Amino acid sequence: MTIKKAVIPAAGFGTRFLPASKAVPKELLPIVDKPTIQYIAEEAIDTGITQVILVTGREKGSIEDHFDISFELEHHLRSKGKDDLLKLVQGISEMVQIVSVRQKMPLGLGHAILCAKQIVGNHPFAVLLADDIVDADPPCLRQMIDVYNELGKGIVLAIKEVPRDEVYQYGIIDGEAVGDRLFRVASLVEKPPVEKAPSNLAVIGRYLLPPEIFEVLEELPPGKGGEIQLTDAIARLGESFPIYGYKFEGERYDAGDKMGFFVANVRFGLKHPELGPRISDFLLEVAEELKRSS
Repeated sequence: MTIKKAVIPAAGFGTRFLPASKAVPKELLPIVDKPTIQYIAEEAIDTGITQVILVTGREKGSIEDHFDISFELEHHLRSKGKDDLLKLVQGISEMVQIVSVRQKMPLGLGHAILCAKQIVGNHPFAVLLADDIVDADPPCLRQMIDVYNELGKGIVLAIKEVPRDEVYQYGIIDGEAVGDRLFRVASLVEKPPVEKAPSNLAVIGRYLLPPEIFEVLEELPPGKGGEIQLTDAIARLGESFPIYGYKFEGERYDAGDKMGFFVANVRFGLKHPELGPRISDFLLEVAEELKRSS
């Protein structure tokens, strides 16, 4: 079955970005001139997704507003003859069908996915985490769906090598290579201690899942942190479905981390057609200043 639906969980508090995220959802904090979550939505759209399901929480209505029509703003831009900006704003509300569902309590990523059950229905679907920005051509999700279509069934996880001393921050796979950049996953460990990690291949925020995952999530007891963990559900579903890890091509930025967010701004800023040359010159100036002061 063709994957046409994508779930984007966006219900977290964003505490790592306080005080900036106190009134503004961290998913709307900009990377250069575009909200973080728009990069995620555009990856889904560029892959052929036709319906994006946002899982939001209280006080996250501004995320939905971003993808909605803004009559007042459009009228203002039209009256001022700012046609380029008007086209830009209208393009956001027209890019894809957006459906929103509320996660009433922060009970973990697995619970957030479960909230989308009625909308996803009996279809395989994609999950894209709003913190993980992947700069890739073709898009990371497109690469994964191509692999999924070749396999015919199963679960496909995006994976990436991480430094060994950082494995405790990720879900880590234990598996063996079965193809070009493809691994058959034997087991998953959520945030293992460094000395117990089976590898340094970390699961990154892209998943292709069968609808049967919902049945597992409904029965799954809370795991680490008292939350319903998606990793635990995938591991249990692996008893019935093969699990594969795909080591995608592209650069990933952790926009949920302050340093990762900063690096993403620099990298995407350098690629910006208007700002890129100016940012490059500025960085060279800073580098020279650092050399002189060291």
